[in-house]
Amino acid sequence: MQSGKQQRSNLLGFTLVELLVVLTILALLLTLAYPKYFSSVERAQEAALKQTLNTLREGIDKYYADTGKYPDSLDELVEKKYINKLPLDPITDSTTTWVLEPPEPPLEGMIVDIHSGATEKAKDGSLYSEW
Repeated sequence: MQSGKQQRSNLLGFTLVELLVVLTILALLLTLAYPKYFSSVERAQEAALKQTLNTLREGIDKYYADTGKYPDSLDELVEKKYINKLPLDPITDSTTTWVLEPPEPPLEGMIVDIHSGATEKAKDGSLYSEW
């Protein structure tokens, strides 16, 4: 039979080997989860960019249909309630990196199309700036 002191010391904590085994298992799980997490973040950013570009282009088209000219700035779309607010580019995380494409000369206004200002490539190999 063990004395009271020996029983208490067995219950006080973990051995070094037990802690190392747990840390090894955690490290293994992290190495498996880490790449999947970041690829899902990239996919989500790409989906958000596509949706944002679609919304902005729709607002530009509606503005043109209503006024007969293209908007002079993105702020004009916000002021006239074609979009709620100027969205962030999900890839660059900024509202100032949008690349605005002007219309051909006979048409009025400054924005006929919009693209991301990101210079990186998407998962499919295309450039974000070409979307």
